Amino acid sequence: MSSTSTYEIPVGDLTFDVLISGPDDGIPLVALHGFPESAASWGKVTPLLTAAGYRVIAPNQRGYSAGARPEGVDAYKIEHLVADVVGLLDALGLSDAHLVGHDWGSAVAWQVVGRHPNRIRSLTAISVPHPTAFGWALREDEDQKQRSSYIGLLRQEGKAEEVLSEDNFRRLRAMFDGQIDPEFADEHIRVLSGEGALTGALNWYRAMTRDFGDIDRTTVPTTYVWSTGDTALGRAGAERCGEFVDAPYEFVVLDGGSHWIPEERAEELAETILARAGS
Repeated sequence: MSSTSTYEIPVGDLTFDVLISGPDDGIPLVALHGFPESAASWGKVTPLLTAAGYRVIAPNQRGYSAGARPEGVDAYKIEHLVADVVGLLDALGLSDAHLVGHDWGSAVAWQVVGRHPNRIRSLTAISVPHPTAFGWALREDEDQKQRSSYIGLLRQEGKAEEVLSEDNFRRLRAMFDGQIDPEFADEHIRVLSGEGALTGALNWYRAMTRDFGDIDRTTVPTTYVWSTGDTALGRAGAERCGEFVDAPYEFVVLDGGSHWIPEERAEELAETILARAGS
């Protein structure tokens, strides 16, 4: 099993904490975490990928890394989140890589592929479908509107931080609903309890605009993974995802899985990632 090392990697004016695992000459694969998680969410998946010859690069993203917490909501607009990923590839001397994202990491990954398809070999998107499909569901599907109602709280500056951090981050822990191992939950909370981290992470929601789904159709080989037990993402948007992919595409449904697929269904997810990246 390959060991994991943490590196501080400068990207522009920011510095990202990045977990890198696997052989130095391995096939590069960038893994983007979601909210309220951290790069540690890939802890169970990574060994399965490195054993197959991949070099897994998992950053704590903007707001989550101590050296990458700029002030102001505008600093967390999607174009900056995308630029961070491309900048990380540049910093590591990589012309391209496979890309995997979960939750918010999936939303960013779709945008990276839409804006910089020449930098991405393949995409495995987990939980969040193509932004155009998700945007449609948010507007038109009553079930998705209900599932996403929590976003209103997260966009409230100050109030969300107060509610989520009180009583030792009890409500954040409750979001995991006992479905991930405690050590993963503890690491996610450790990262988000850093000075300014929770505000940075919440600013992703606050920086969302109505044009969030206005991106090009996806033109790289893509697999989208969705679980039937996901309480945040409904079936309507998931089933429309493939309509916006002009490349080889697979829709993988995990029966009964929760939203926390990387931690809960690591073996199945790793097999899915390897099938896409190796195709």
